[in-house]
Amino acid sequence: MSGELKRGLEGVLVTESELSFIDGDAGQLIYRGYSIEDLARDASYEEVLYLLWHGNLPNSEELDDFASELAAHRSLDDGILDVARELAAQDESPMAAVRTLVSAMSAYDENADFEDVTDREVNLEKAKRITAKMPSVLAAYARFRRGDDYVAPKEDLSHAANFLYMLNGEEPNDVLAETFDMALVLHADHGLNASTFSAMVTSSTLSDMYSAVTSAVGTLAGSLHGGANANVMRMLKDIDDSDMDPVEWVEDALERGERVAGFGHRVYNVKDPRAKILGEKSEALGEAAGDMKWYEMSVAIEEHIGEEKGLAPNVDFYSASTYYQMGIPIDLYTPIFAVSRVGGWIAHVLEQYEDNRLIRPRARYTGDEDLTFPGIDER
Repeated sequence: MSGELKRGLEGVLVTESELSFIDGDAGQLIYRGYSIEDLARDASYEEVLYLLWHGNLPNSEELDDFASELAAHRSLDDGILDVARELAAQDESPMAAVRTLVSAMSAYDENADFEDVTDREVNLEKAKRITAKMPSVLAAYARFRRGDDYVAPKEDLSHAANFLYMLNGEEPNDVLAETFDMALVLHADHGLNASTFSAMVTSSTLSDMYSAVTSAVGTLAGSLHGGANANVMRMLKDIDDSDMDPVEWVEDALERGERVAGFGHRVYNVKDPRAKILGEKSEALGEAAGDMKWYEMSVAIEEHIGEEKGLAPNVDFYSASTYYQMGIPIDLYTPIFAVSRVGGWIAHVLEQYEDNRLIRPRARYTGDEDLTFPGIDER
């Protein structure tokens, strides 16, 4: 097959989208025309979901109705709780648990097998159920594995605050709730990243939304995608445990041929705009706690890698210390990424269904040709 080979599909345009735009040279990210800086500062995660799914920001009444509908879907069926308990008992990894639980949720959705998988109104109902329940299943699994009881959701809390409540058993203060809400906004969508593309490939076969989201969760689990944020925090803890200067530790790691987690991006050539925003939050949380260690360590590493390697941090670099200072276990960082990005996955699936074409690329064959088939006795 002739044609230029594009490994990893880098630079290949496969669709048109109205959802998000990234300028890697300018360090710009927008959702449907709005800058990520404005949305992170002024919009709630619920507003961003509405924007991504409907194409416009909601007015006050629309937002209240939408948030109430989401909140009403947070509770979990007993069957799902049983699955979560079993996964926790078997010490399943958090991302694998979320993947399994998302797939299992379809069994409790009366619209899961609706004949027309492209029906927008039915899919919007599925979208609300999936998005509302993903934080619930993650919180339930996390509590079960540490031997705690399930905490039922509260419909009067925001999407962000309710997850922290279900995870910890107490309502978060305003600072923690607002910080987590901002993190959800920042991670909600990011163009045709690997997990979003896998959701689109699945939906392009006219498979259902639950299947598409399950595919996306499995893709996000990889260390080259969503798993990077947990690796950043493990690195920072290793540095702290070593009692070495952060720059010295990084230099030793680079000499050993190791990568420094949280740097470089397939799209951005400058600092990820989301990293700038989360860096400020990490600093604020450190100041509030009276412990600037993690933030100062991160800044020292950022400056050194920038000077020595010309690389800038991505969103994972500062989301790690932000989550850690919120008391969230490290292995929940990537599932939390999924809790946010599900809004973007669903938006792209809805867009794919609107003008669907089966996604079917081709590969250049490089194997043998014209071999003579040998009989069984000749092999």
